[in-house]
Amino acid sequence: MKSVMIIGGGITGLSAAYFLQKQADQSGVSLDIAILEQADYWGGKIRTDRVEGFVIEGGPDTFIATKPWAMELCRDLGLESRLFGTNPHQKNTYVLHQGKLKPLPDGLTMMIPTRFMPMLRTELLSWPEKLRMGMDFFIPAREDAPDESLGAFVSRRLGRAAYEKLIEPLMSGIYAGDGDQLSLKATFPILHELELQYGGLVKGALAMRKKSRPGHQNGRMAGTPSSQAGMAVPSRTDTSRSVFLTPKTGLAEIVEQLVARLNASGVDLRLKTRVTSIRKAGNGYRLELAEKKHIDADAIVLASPAFASGNLIANLDSELAGLLQETPYVTTATISLAYRQADLPRSLDGYGYVIPRREGRQALACTWTSTKFPHRAPESMALLRVFVGRAGQEEQIPSEEPELVQIARNELKLTLGITAQPVLTRTYIWERAMPQYNLGHPHRLRIIEELLSQLPGITLAGNGYGGIGIPDCIHSAETAAGQVWAYLNQQSESIA
Repeated sequence: MKSVMIIGGGITGLSAAYFLQKQADQSGVSLDIAILEQADYWGGKIRTDRVEGFVIEGGPDTFIATKPWAMELCRDLGLESRLFGTNPHQKNTYVLHQGKLKPLPDGLTMMIPTRFMPMLRTELLSWPEKLRMGMDFFIPAREDAPDESLGAFVSRRLGRAAYEKLIEPLMSGIYAGDGDQLSLKATFPILHELELQYGGLVKGALAMRKKSRPGHQNGRMAGTPSSQAGMAVPSRTDTSRSVFLTPKTGLAEIVEQLVARLNASGVDLRLKTRVTSIRKAGNGYRLELAEKKHIDADAIVLASPAFASGNLIANLDSELAGLLQETPYVTTATISLAYRQADLPRSLDGYGYVIPRREGRQALACTWTSTKFPHRAPESMALLRVFVGRAGQEEQIPSEEPELVQIARNELKLTLGITAQPVLTRTYIWERAMPQYNLGHPHRLRIIEELLSQLPGITLAGNGYGGIGIPDCIHSAETAAGQVWAYLNQQSESIA
């Protein structure tokens, strides 16, 4: 019986095991699959706390439906009927501007303005700054541009003010990164393609918006790498469901269902099992464990962070290990606070607000969870979540819960005027959690792929490579499972 060891029990590792076991079952083949996770829980960054009628997410709180892989997995697991979208009745999003909340203008497609009147009316930009955005119609495309930072690209097309006041805070909510360091081609490649194909961002976004309307077969630009983090224009014509979805009692439902399915199918699930290194052993590999034991495997899926995967394979390929170890990650934290509705000085009439880097706040965003997802809080209660930590500000994240709560309370007092004592708090610190697709990332991935081809049977999966969201992780898991399956079949055929 062929054996596959999966290192990492987050959504990526669990999904990889699920896809592998599914393939084995469909083919009538016995496969020895184990998941080795050093923590004492499954799910990685997906942490759902259900307490006193609240559903509190410690990590991601939704997945995007326009990338199909999470939706397809939920359907396969029987969870489709349990998916809820965001509140369609209070969809306001705000931007902190000079200490006050200003509405994010309507008509942003892929973060690019496509409606003129909302942009003319917005208080976020001065009239000269609005005129500078309009220059996008006349600035020629840069045909032979090398890998450009997201900040430099948007500033070149729309002006620096539009980047700092509109695009940067939205981008930070996705990557917690520094847009002047993030690679455009690794994060939003579609923006570069819009420039090349249509001659400008606004013209391209308008064209894509038109294509996304009912009657058009495809809302995604041809040739756009759908596994990348660049947001595709929704091609869904079912307006009854939000683009952002989550199971009723939290994303942990996906993890729990995966674990139940894997247990039932005989996959070996091992928590509190730390792999320290990997080395060759005959035609396969030997995994050394922290408890002075080892496991042999025919194939391995490294579903751990890139730097951790690099540490594990240092004995196999030092150059590959170095590239993986060099991938930068940012530490982040989320702080959820519950209040009585009566204690709030203003209504939470939207999904929350984002905070531009230029505002100098310790927080980067605040989600009004009980408005965004009313089912996540009891009636008469409000649940808010403050995000802390972005590239260049990691040193501002304290390691103790009381200090994190104080940062969140200070932010809520400054912006929303909330001075009441929260009735409940939950904090989560995510050490080196957010990979940064900085300049040179696409080139690094190509070299990693070339070097990895010299280690047959080992695959990489997770958010450190081609996309950071839950759908991207599931897609990378399915791809890795397919590569392992093909490798094992090739081995079997060569032996026969």
